Amino acid sequence: MNRRFLSVAVAITASSALLLTGCSSGDGDDDAPDKIKGAEPDKGASTSADPSAKPDGGKRPDITLPKSFQVTFGGWTNSDPKLQAILNDGKERLRASYAAINNKDPQDDAFTFYSESDALRTGTEWIKGFTDNNLVLIGKGRVFQPQPRISPDGSGTLFYCVDEGKGSTKDTKTGKVTATPADDALVLYRTKLRKTKDGVWKTTMVQTERGACK
Repeated sequence: MNRRFLSVAVAITASSALLLTGCSSGDGDDDAPDKIKGAEPDKGASTSADPSAKPDGGKRPDITLPKSFQVTFGGWTNSDPKLQAILNDGKERLRASYAAINNKDPQDDAFTFYSESDALRTGTEWIKGFTDNNLVLIGKGRVFQPQPRISPDGSGTLFYCVDEGKGSTKDTKTGKVTATPADDALVLYRTKLRKTKDGVWKTTMVQTERGACK
């Protein structure tokens, strides 16, 4: 079975049809943005914050991606340290999911550290879709237009766009490379997060929608 570079939703449902694309639909979600709504750059964004700095709180795992697959994060800073903390942990959760695929381990320690509830279950299924078929990620990914928020109940949301256009999957047994089709390259992510007592923002839900980013 061939898979696109991502259809990279780290959230899929148990539906076999959605398993083929690796992403869950945002249809019917009251919080779903129209087109790029909810994924525009945050007006409060600033380059003053250090995107590589880890938030205060619990110790976080180190994540290493191979040279054969790299991901860049554009505009991943915010002048509000509370929102920057969401950006930092949301970024590492996405990187951890990629690393789990290339480590061929759906229960990779970093991925399970940053994931819980529905995001852990569906993300594990999504990763297995690659590992069970001997697929790894190669090429490049670009993540941009992040928009973090903290809800009145204390939970977090993070919307962002992923450009998969320069990414591919590689079959480690046959060497076959499958590129992401250009018309399927842009994906909008909608994620929800919960802050633990140790200060870690763990992702609890992920939804994706192709074509909602520009």
